[in-house]
Amino acid sequence: MSTVSMADVEAARELLRDVVRPTPLEDSRWLAGRVGGPVHLKCENLQRAGSFKIRGAYVRIARLSDQERAAGVVAASAGNHAQGVALAASMLDTKATVFMPEGAAIVKEKATRAYGADVRFAGASIDDALLAARAFAAETGAVLIHPFDHPDVVAGQATVGMEILEQCPDVRTIVVGTGGGGLTAGIALAAHHLKQGVRVVGVQAEGAAAYPESLKAGQPLALERMTTMADGIAVGCPGDVPFGMIQEYVDSVVTVSEESLSRALVLLLERAKLVVEPAGGAAVAALLDDPASYDPPVVAVLSGGNIDPLLLLRVIRHGMASAGRYLSLRVRVPDAPGGLARLLAELASVNANVLDVVHERTGASLSIEEVEIALQLETRGPDHCDRVLAKLRESGYAVAISER
Repeated sequence: MSTVSMADVEAARELLRDVVRPTPLEDSRWLAGRVGGPVHLKCENLQRAGSFKIRGAYVRIARLSDQERAAGVVAASAGNHAQGVALAASMLDTKATVFMPEGAAIVKEKATRAYGADVRFAGASIDDALLAARAFAAETGAVLIHPFDHPDVVAGQATVGMEILEQCPDVRTIVVGTGGGGLTAGIALAAHHLKQGVRVVGVQAEGAAAYPESLKAGQPLALERMTTMADGIAVGCPGDVPFGMIQEYVDSVVTVSEESLSRALVLLLERAKLVVEPAGGAAVAALLDDPASYDPPVVAVLSGGNIDPLLLLRVIRHGMASAGRYLSLRVRVPDAPGGLARLLAELASVNANVLDVVHERTGASLSIEEVEIALQLETRGPDHCDRVLAKLRESGYAVAISER
């Protein structure tokens, strides 16, 4: 049995009524065409502080006693929970200290400080930061505001599920990115009680997927290591509170690759005009990977939009490469005046944009009359790549693909 009831969720909804904004549910025709029916995007990336985290953080802090709030609160987070706690604490007039892992996104750190929190760095992961936060709480008496493993936090996140059911009463599948599990558990709880038959699917990054093996084992299991750019869902061990609820109410937990996360982020920018962080695009990544597995109408939760601009630039490049928008190849041409110009003219004739050119004149396999040209091209996608290669081969060039 779960430790959170619908009465808890309804009470959380009242607490949050004038605190959070009911985020929009946007239709997605480009995803609907892939899935074969309506797809909607629940835009928690447009929530106050840039993610759903303000919901659980505010409920947790609001339910503390006056004495507890006077002692201050402490949290551990890669960024979104940090901002939620910092904003909630400032609204409830309590001091917040936040431990972040080294290397946390600068934009998240600055936003957390701007909301009035004292930011400290500890370790390389959320789990390391959480250990530091627990030690701080024991030393100072501050109350730990856990990012996902507390009934009040889960109740706050469950209000996202209530909104989804109000905005899309005929929803059949809800897909949501999953880290520690607070949001997924809350949404699944609300869906289970408000509309029978709704399928809830959690999505984890392949390099930080603690839930699949934990669910098989029937208990939370810690990962030995994690590697993913989706820091918002990079959690090494499920929380006890959400784990039990996910066991009870969630239909499946799937994983997505870094390439899929990148592709989802780029498509959300291009097609939906929505900025999300990698964790925020996990649900869309799952839909792109296997659209036939999700019965429409589908709601995909965009959990957060707090992304560092430098990471955004790298992810866009990665996403374009995953989508076949870049083509790297090597072409041998005669080492004579005009050889490169003729090659570039051939590429221009098929509208390939040259990003980089490198000449190599020495090599064991090169004759003295040859030069090898390494090219990186920007294309419109896989079909365009095929046309570029066909054109070069028709023109007599020997082409070797370096990367595609």
